[in-house]
Amino acid sequence: MGELIWLILLTSFSVKPIPLQTQKDVPMRRTALLLTLTCMLPAGWTEAAPALEPVYEATIDIAPGQALGKGPLGERFKVPITGGEFHGPGLQGKVLAGGADRQLLRADGVKQLDALYDMQTEDGTVLTVRNQVLVHGSDGGRYAFSTLTIQAPEGPYAWLNKAVYVGSLTSLKPQREAVLVKVYRVQ
Repeated sequence: MGELIWLILLTSFSVKPIPLQTQKDVPMRRTALLLTLTCMLPAGWTEAAPALEPVYEATIDIAPGQALGKGPLGERFKVPITGGEFHGPGLQGKVLAGGADRQLLRADGVKQLDALYDMQTEDGTVLTVRNQVLVHGSDGGRYAFSTLTIQAPEGPYAWLNKAVYVGSLTSLKPQREAVLVKVYRVQ
C-alpha cells in the first residue's frame, strides 16, 4: 500500500520545472492525486467537527487610540497595549506593556484588528501573541471573533506552539479601558 502511494506521488508531481505550455496540467494531476488518496481512506471514516477547549482569558488594558490617517483600504488607527493579566488552566500571568493593536476601519464598517503583544507567565516565561480580530455589527448584535497564534520558547509552554486558537473580544468600557479576550484551542 505504501509503495502505491509513493508511486502516485512520484508520477503526479514533476521534480523538474514544468514548461509553461504544460502548466495547465498541474491542477489536473493534483486533483487526480487527491481523489486517489481519498479513495484509499478506510470505509466509514468521517471527520469529526472541531471542539473548543478553553485556554485562557486575558484582560488587556489599552490607552486611547491614535489616528494614523486614511489609506487605500480605510481609516487606520493604533491602540497601545499598556498591561493586563491572564489566567487559565495551568496558565496565568501578566500582559506586558509595549504591545499595540493596529486597526483598520473599512468603508463597509468592518474593523480589522491586528494585535501583537507579549504575556509573561508567573514563572517568568514570555509568550508572544498575535491576535487578528474581525469586528462588526451583525443582525443587531456584535460580531468580534479572532484567530490567534501563540509563540512560546522550548520548555513547559511549548505545547502552545502546536495548536490553532480562536477567540472572542469584549470591550470592558466604560468601567475599564480594557478588552476581555477569551482564547480557545481547536481540537
